[in-house]
Amino acid sequence: MRPTRHLVIFAKAPLLGQVKRRLAGGIGAVAAQHYYRATLTELIRRVGRDRRWKCWLAITPDKMARLGQSWGGGLPVLPQGTGDLGARMARVPRRLPPGPTVIIGSDIPAIEGAHVARAFALLSGHDAVFGPAADGGYWLVGLHNRRLPFGLFGKVRWSTADALADTLAGLPSRWCVARCDTLHDIDDADDLAAWRERKRPHPPG
Repeated sequence: MRPTRHLVIFAKAPLLGQVKRRLAGGIGAVAAQHYYRATLTELIRRVGRDRRWKCWLAITPDKMARLGQSWGGGLPVLPQGTGDLGARMARVPRRLPPGPTVIIGSDIPAIEGAHVARAFALLSGHDAVFGPAADGGYWLVGLHNRRLPFGLFGKVRWSTADALADTLAGLPSRWCVARCDTLHDIDDADDLAAWRERKRPHPPG
């Protein structure tokens, strides 16, 4: 029997003033909170109930994990634990039952089930898969084996244009790595405006 595929949505508790702070600088804290919560809710709706994988919601800060089901659509909730993003991403797969794991961010409005399915398909023949973000980071990381090398994400400059390159540089040389679709994350008001423009219907010609 094929091992269970695990999809983990990494999310912050959608608290006022605690999410999308750069975006809040352009549109206000209340609007940024509403945007983040709506994006997270819609992402859970699109991918959380797909029978091709089991979906988990990994929450930070840990003290909010017990409340996660109230706005997490009833998904099983995990605390991310302490440390930077790399430490938390390395920890969560070890807490899951055996099977390939894909972790996605919660603030990329373009993620669809087809993107996740493609990542899992690539993992069948690769040790890892990444979904690059247009700004040099990445919105998805998939791992075939949850037994990760120590310090896999230890030298990554998070929230910079070097995040993906740093992560790739830290992978074992023997690993076979794939890339899937490049998507845009929403960090600030300009990103949000560009996303809305891409989504706006344009007349033909």
